[in-house]
Amino acid sequence: MADVHSSSIRSYNMSRIRAKNTTPELLVRKYLFSKGFRFRINVKKLPGKPDIVLKKHKTIIFVNGCFWHGHKKCKYFVIPKTRTEWWLNKITRNICNDKKSLTLLRKCGWKVLIVWECQLKPNKMKQTLEKLELMICSN
Repeated sequence: MADVHSSSIRSYNMSRIRAKNTTPELLVRKYLFSKGFRFRINVKKLPGKPDIVLKKHKTIIFVNGCFWHGHKKCKYFVIPKTRTEWWLNKITRNICNDKKSLTLLRKCGWKVLIVWECQLKPNKMKQTLEKLELMICSN
């Protein structure tokens, strides 16, 4: 099946996808900051280069895009109809890398929390962020 976009349009679309400072990340960071949490972002020295590191609470937060990290049973994780095998390999690699990073971080004593992009949609965002705050503060 051919792509619905020309290669130049597809290239432009893909170039607009950011690896950090995504809208979901900014939503989580803004909420945490408003609640008095202080944190570091994209810490390169830690496995997986976590999106948010709350050292005081020994907690790490990954804000995952549903498509890029293969969120199971999520309506936002749709396998592309073009280059399907390539995309499945890419997403599978992402999932494997995520699992390795989570294992290493937990072995080092970090509490690891994952917030999915779909959990930050307007109808679920407030509940998700309040739950996240509780999970950070709980032992």
